[in-house]
Amino acid sequence: MFAPGARNAWHSHAVGQTVHVAEGVGLIQSRGEKAVEIRPGETIHTPPGEWHWHWAAPEHFMTHLAMWEASADGNEADWGEKVSDLDYLAAAEEASR
Repeated sequence: MFAPGARNAWHSHAVGQTVHVAEGVGLIQSRGEKAVEIRPGETIHTPPGEWHWHWAAPEHFMTHLAMWEASADGNEADWGEKVSDLDYLAAAEEASR
């Protein structure tokens, strides 16, 4: 569960990731793409190696199931830089348009 305003860092998964929203309102963004609002019942898949991040909308909690597998060599995820407050708020604003 993500509290309002909570987010993770940029990351990618060796075999991709599937995010299914159970409740609340969240957002997800792939590098170079516009952030997308996600709501209960929606499922988003990010392909292998695609850098992305996901989070709760500024005024909403968001609960999701995040599913991924490890590659044959055991690698699950690569983690990048934290998402700044400025980038978070800009992405949330963009997604609400």
